[in-house]
Amino acid sequence: MMDLFNSLEPLQKFFWTIACCASLVFIIQTIMTFVGLGTDTDVDAGPMDGSVDSMEDGALCGVFSFRNLINFLLGYGWAGALLYGTIEKGLLLQLVAIAVGLLFVLAFVFMFRQVMKLSHDGSFKMSEAVGLRADVYLRIPAARSGRGKVQVSVMGSVHEVDAMTDRNEEIPTGGQVKITKVLGDDLLLVE
Repeated sequence: MMDLFNSLEPLQKFFWTIACCASLVFIIQTIMTFVGLGTDTDVDAGPMDGSVDSMEDGALCGVFSFRNLINFLLGYGWAGALLYGTIEKGLLLQLVAIAVGLLFVLAFVFMFRQVMKLSHDGSFKMSEAVGLRADVYLRIPAARSGRGKVQVSVMGSVHEVDAMTDRNEEIPTGGQVKITKVLGDDLLLVE
């Protein structure tokens, strides 16, 4: 096996080395992902005060990561190794291999974004309740003189939340109210 490798030309050895090493790391990353250990971490950008590998950063999101470096090297190495005999000029072969590597990165970023669109944050956000109707669970004192409780259904689940009102009369238990505003982390204004 080593004799076969040693008989290759230097550029061909280079491509096969990159392809094999990148494939090994890619397989390890894939196994780690399936067992729950393979997550990309943010890259510290120093004085730019933020991370480069964040899905919310806009155009460059998710591009600068170790995983995408491996994806690039995977496409680059295998394209160079497999097209070595087909493309005779070394510079053209390098350019084609770079293009294939970049296509691998773009394909993986695109696939990752599509998968991320499938995820859903099911946590309750108070602002989602504004404008909805709620049932009074515990009476709500008049003119913000105390707190009561309401039950509101948001995205199919019922939440009990403290509530106040600006009305001059108290709202009795069992009444219907409309949520108008979020007053704090755990307090709604109703009418």
